[in-house]
Amino acid sequence: MTTILQINSAARSQGAQSTLLASELSAQLLQTNADATVVVRDLLADPLPHLDDEILGAFFTPLEQRTPEQQAIASRSETLIAELMAADIVVIGAPLYNFGVSSQLKTYFDFIARAGLTFRYGEAGAEGLVKGKKAYVVSTRGGKYIGTPHDSQTPFLKSFLGFIGITDVHFIYAEGLNLGPDSATAALADAREAIAVAA
Repeated sequence: MTTILQINSAARSQGAQSTLLASELSAQLLQTNADATVVVRDLLADPLPHLDDEILGAFFTPLEQRTPEQQAIASRSETLIAELMAADIVVIGAPLYNFGVSSQLKTYFDFIARAGLTFRYGEAGAEGLVKGKKAYVVSTRGGKYIGTPHDSQTPFLKSFLGFIGITDVHFIYAEGLNLGPDSATAALADAREAIAVAA
């Protein structure tokens, strides 16, 4: 049984191209993996709070010393981690907002980056513990940024995913969506072509 975890991180509940294309990729993956199931994590519909003293306190307090409130916070993080660990393929819908990822996706990363659970430090440095997975990032952009200094999103995602152990990462881009109808049509066509090949 193959499990596909689709993570939608757009700040829009309707009309988000990253969500649309990520869903199309998941559907394509279902066709090529007959026994697969898709689990959708919608970070807008089920939002996570930003890190603060209370959340950090829960994460860094030993299990046996946590208050019930701290345990509830830590359990939410650990549920997300278990969901990620159970996936074979991860599909991330990642619109480019202000040259980076959405705050929804950054907060998700903050909840799953847990020492001893998704990474650990040893004598050789950090080691990712989320291994043996393939990830696809569907990145939608209003302008065209691939290969320019303004594309800080791609290296960040590679770095973060690699840090927790996901090194088999494939990017699918739809760029120029806000540069006029012709540009948007071409961008979506290119992305769909890349989806067909990737899946």
